[in-house]
Amino acid sequence: MVRAWYPPDVRSAADRLRYYASNFDTVEVDSTFYGLPTPGTAELWVERTPPDFVFHIKAFAMLTRHGVRPEQLPAPIRAARTFELDQHRRILHPSPTLRQEVFRVFSEALEPLRRESKLGVILLQFPPYFVANAANREYIREAVGLLAPDRVAVEFRHASWLDPRELEMTLSLLGSLGAAYTSVDEPHLPGPTVLPALSAVTAQIAYVRFHGRNAATWHARVATAAERFNYLYAEAELVEWVQPIQRLREDAKTTYVMFNNCFADYAPRNARQMMSLLDAAPADTTE
Repeated sequence: MVRAWYPPDVRSAADRLRYYASNFDTVEVDSTFYGLPTPGTAELWVERTPPDFVFHIKAFAMLTRHGVRPEQLPAPIRAARTFELDQHRRILHPSPTLRQEVFRVFSEALEPLRRESKLGVILLQFPPYFVANAANREYIREAVGLLAPDRVAVEFRHASWLDPRELEMTLSLLGSLGAAYTSVDEPHLPGPTVLPALSAVTAQIAYVRFHGRNAATWHARVATAAERFNYLYAEAELVEWVQPIQRLREDAKTTYVMFNNCFADYAPRNARQMMSLLDAAPADTTE
């Protein structure tokens, strides 16, 4: 995306963010899934964007029950503990104390965004093995509580949460927590780790993510996320979402539509197309 969309003279991270913010008024930060953010980085995000710009922050992997390696944690946390590791050198069974400490560090790092009203939602994207059961419902309650009062969007990657026997309980749980259900568009494949395109409002914010429909790479081992999401939506495919998004906009105070097909310039190109289809200026997608 860096080479394909940004002009040749836009080279530094600072210039890229400023250029992006001159074209869109909201962004989803995925780098925070791989490493904990810092207050200094968040302060730079604040300084380099207009006053009404909104950042959505993907939760660090440990917060959503993904495996992490010790080197992904800050040095003070590593120094204070000894970890048991699995065959991939990921931390086995993080203790509740460790997880709560990581929640705290993550949340404190976002204070510059919070202070300037630039923090949108924290995206909790749970892994495919996070299935619908009582223990995992309790974990969602705990996670949302630890992130309070920040707003949270929850993305499931196992279809059990939308099973007819579970759907009402799933949406009621999110509604009771004030957490947004994340609607997704992804490849049309059979199996429990691909979710149907359900649009639902469970909070004041509605949140939609377009992952692309690249069936060939969805379950494949790929070198980068860009390869997995290598998909440019045709206009007819975007049109399928116009009415569902319009309904979300009627029922929610604010609706965000985010494109995660991060190959080449596909995401910003499709985002522009969707804005045109919705007849929406950037100001219509933020508070």
